[in-house]
Amino acid sequence: MPKPHDRQAELVRIARRAMQEHGLEPDFPAAALAQLRGISAPPPATATVRDMRSLLWCSIDNDESRDLDQLSVAESLPGGATRIWVAIADVDATVPAGSPLDAHASANTTSVYTAAQIFPMLPERLSTDLTSLAAGAERPSFVIEMTVTADGAVTAPDVYPARVVNRAKLAYDSVAAWLDARAPMPPPLAAVRGMDEQLRIQDRAAQALKRVRKAQGALGLATLEAQAVYEGGRLMDLRPDEDNRAKELIEYFMIAANGVVAEFLEARRSPSIRRVLRVPERWGRIVELAAGLGVKLPAQPDCKALSDFLVHCQQAAPQRFPDLSLAVVKLLGAGEYVLKRPGEPAEGHFGLALEDYTHATAPNRRFPDVISQRLVRAALAQLPPPYDEAALRTLALHCTAQEGNAAKVERLVRKSAAAMLLEPHVGEQFDAMVTGVNEAGTWVRIAQPLAEGRLVRGFEHLDVGDSVRVRLTHTDIERGFIDFARAV
Repeated sequence: MPKPHDRQAELVRIARRAMQEHGLEPDFPAAALAQLRGISAPPPATATVRDMRSLLWCSIDNDESRDLDQLSVAESLPGGATRIWVAIADVDATVPAGSPLDAHASANTTSVYTAAQIFPMLPERLSTDLTSLAAGAERPSFVIEMTVTADGAVTAPDVYPARVVNRAKLAYDSVAAWLDARAPMPPPLAAVRGMDEQLRIQDRAAQALKRVRKAQGALGLATLEAQAVYEGGRLMDLRPDEDNRAKELIEYFMIAANGVVAEFLEARRSPSIRRVLRVPERWGRIVELAAGLGVKLPAQPDCKALSDFLVHCQQAAPQRFPDLSLAVVKLLGAGEYVLKRPGEPAEGHFGLALEDYTHATAPNRRFPDVISQRLVRAALAQLPPPYDEAALRTLALHCTAQEGNAAKVERLVRKSAAAMLLEPHVGEQFDAMVTGVNEAGTWVRIAQPLAEGRLVRGFEHLDVGDSVRVRLTHTDIERGFIDFARAV
């Protein structure tokens, strides 16, 4: 039997090969590493940068995350309103356009999170330290300020540079458990006086934003994403990464902040790269899915009607909802980046029910966010945009393509990891759910470990959402293949 470190090395090899086959660079070039050696600290503050270090900033992310892109802080205002500040790491201040590090970031355009290892867009010395909003560290940032009214409307937006300090590095699961009164206050939260009330203010504002987003037709989807679980360097499981209240807090703050940046650039007549999700071409199939569940959707795409349908399904059958969500996600199609010229109509984001939306809140992990940051800096200084429209159009296409390639790599390595975990269980039976039926075959998902495979026998008359008992017949770690047959 292979040793754990041999199996880990096998997954890393598969991941590196997949990166290269999909046009992604797994390693930093020599010139980028040489530039990195010359960076010893973030740039010093200038006289025009606001000093906001005294505020009770905090980060909320995954337990293991160190590439911290955003902080948040809030204060209650009269009439039930809340002023929110979101600080975004100023990556551009340390990684100038045209530099070797920038060239690598613009080539990959994203960090790639595989079950074998993370391939960061920026070297870890930057993304987890010098350009990360790390706990206790003074860092340059762009602050997105907004007021959320009692009924959830976003008003009084502003964007400006500031110096900030992260007072508490918090984690989604422990914060959510505390907010839901299922667990005591996490120690990093308890250690900062006033941070408990600060988070409750943020949570109330986030829930107000959520209510508005739902009312306007934002889609509430809950797909299951498998996360690798290691113990002592050995891959032990693939478990679902589930939503919770703390993740919602950050999600709705970031949606609002990205909208503010899009509107900020438009107001200053700057071109931008927008994140769009077009009106779904396969709306007819979504209508059919709804009809099969006893709900009639309009013949023409309608995000509010779809949102209401999803809420109904989640309440009626929560166990089946992730699989319905996955089917809807596939039918909606992928998001993409496009050039937005000032004054022209925005294409909008169907899933978020928003007309004005960009990506600006994760510059350590996504290159479109770095582009947005550079456009904001130029607009604040009343300088011409650092990219012309042709360059932005080319970058948008490239970022969309590389995001798709990264997703393929992550999916392939996740399948290889699942095949590795399931290899000793060939011949065993599992409860499964049908997740896909198309010309390529019928696909099922099992829950332990969370894995998807092809049903090679006994797939007749099955459709998405059906429950079925299956037997594992074959695994191929190298290709990430998992085959099942319907159990008799």
